[in-house]
Amino acid sequence: MASGCCGAKAAAGEGMASEAYLAGEAVLEARELVAELCRHFYGMGWVTGTGGSITVKVNDPAVPLADRLIVMSPSGVQKERMVSEDMYVMSADGKVLSAPVGKPWPNKPPKCTDCAPLFMKSFVVFKAYLMRGAGAVIHSHGMETCIATMLNPGAKEFRMTHMEMIKGIKGHGFRDELVIPIIENTPYEYELTDSLSEAIAAYPKATAVLVRNHGIYVWGDSWINAKTQAECYHYLLDAAIRLYQLGIDWSTPEHGPINSAKRLGSIMGPGITNGCHAAESSKCVVLDIEGTTTPISFVTDVMFPYARDNVRKHLTSTFDSEETKEDIKLLRTQIEDDLRNGISGAVPVPPDDASKDEVVNALVANVESMIKADRKITSLKQLQGHIWRTGFEKKELQGVVFEDVPEALKKWHDSGIKVYIYSSGSREAQRLLFGNTTYGDLRKFLCGYFDTTTGNKRETRSYFEISQSLGVDSPSQILFITDVFQEAVAAKNAGFEVIISIRLGNAPLPENHGFRTIKSFSEI
Repeated sequence: MASGCCGAKAAAGEGMASEAYLAGEAVLEARELVAELCRHFYGMGWVTGTGGSITVKVNDPAVPLADRLIVMSPSGVQKERMVSEDMYVMSADGKVLSAPVGKPWPNKPPKCTDCAPLFMKSFVVFKAYLMRGAGAVIHSHGMETCIATMLNPGAKEFRMTHMEMIKGIKGHGFRDELVIPIIENTPYEYELTDSLSEAIAAYPKATAVLVRNHGIYVWGDSWINAKTQAECYHYLLDAAIRLYQLGIDWSTPEHGPINSAKRLGSIMGPGITNGCHAAESSKCVVLDIEGTTTPISFVTDVMFPYARDNVRKHLTSTFDSEETKEDIKLLRTQIEDDLRNGISGAVPVPPDDASKDEVVNALVANVESMIKADRKITSLKQLQGHIWRTGFEKKELQGVVFEDVPEALKKWHDSGIKVYIYSSGSREAQRLLFGNTTYGDLRKFLCGYFDTTTGNKRETRSYFEISQSLGVDSPSQILFITDVFQEAVAAKNAGFEVIISIRLGNAPLPENHGFRTIKSFSEI
């Protein structure tokens, strides 16, 4: 077999791959894999009638993923009879390096799939937008992928939340809202290239695009990841169709009845017909927590002290758990960065082979310093979330929200407005707080959560990222409510509608700040 270097050059378009490399083990395995997947997907109804396509990057560790050769199933061929010799082999820039030999009548001559421009454009888009490189793309014509796009002909996206299989989609959890963009079909598949690329760019969190009355494209960093996600997408789309038949709303946490045309319109996204006065033009509401939904005193006088007082106990008792190992890994990375930058309070952490007590002592010193400085960093927030989880489970903590918050959440929810949380606290901490309040579990009114993994709350690009994730037509359809002037400015610069919350204990605002203010959500 030729060296990986030869394959890399061919994939990069610098020259044709050698016959030895094309006949080598890595390419042969990819050919056989695609043929096997075609036969498997035929049995699942995804590629019947010769429709659908599969492309897989050749697994050659010696070649960077972006430069690897691509094996593609041909167009117009009976997928259940596919064998490895039927596959096309292409370079990363789309040049055909190896084509299948024609079969006797009545078989049609082999043809490079009409989807080829789409698959090639997809890989380019992923790279251009700094997404993880795709290792495989699956195009299915499964019945559920067509019908789900027909439930609301004007919808530009499909939305679902609180379904177990959402956890199988990259970057999503059970309580997150899954958003899949929908593009319009065209007479010829290659004509979808531009709209598919635009959808991939506009929805950076998505790993699939639906084509109305046609099918779905699903991608992953490996064929296993793409296949797993495709199975989850098909399950969820099928579930939505069945729930629709039962009159059940699949897009809301409680999955209540679809009780009006307005509700149906909100399920798949073109916008709401009315709402709550100032929020009536908003499709989504994004809420800060501290000083907005929850008194600052609760966070500073209850939550932070609890985490500080229990950090040693938590690290010691869970030291060998996988979760705490990950927490310690993140803290080590942050502390090393702090030491390089001369951050006050940072102390070196002993290596892994040091004693447990030595490591814990150093971590506690760093965490206490971070808490004292009220640092908004992911490593600290993640650890705090895990400590608070124990506190809530033991009923030593109970979430506090302003009395006007539950009623407003319910009102927005009933009006079809999606409500999200964006806080410097971890997503787990957010769920714990709203799931254990003095007013009961409020999570049924929330569609998703954003934290510092999205970005700094005082940076405009963080709000741009949120608007892309929510898939609104315009950032102006999002109402952001916060108590922090700098956050308000950042969100406004991203195009959001912004209101500043004035609550007891909140920091004063600059004169002539230019934002609308409220003292209660009842004013919205």
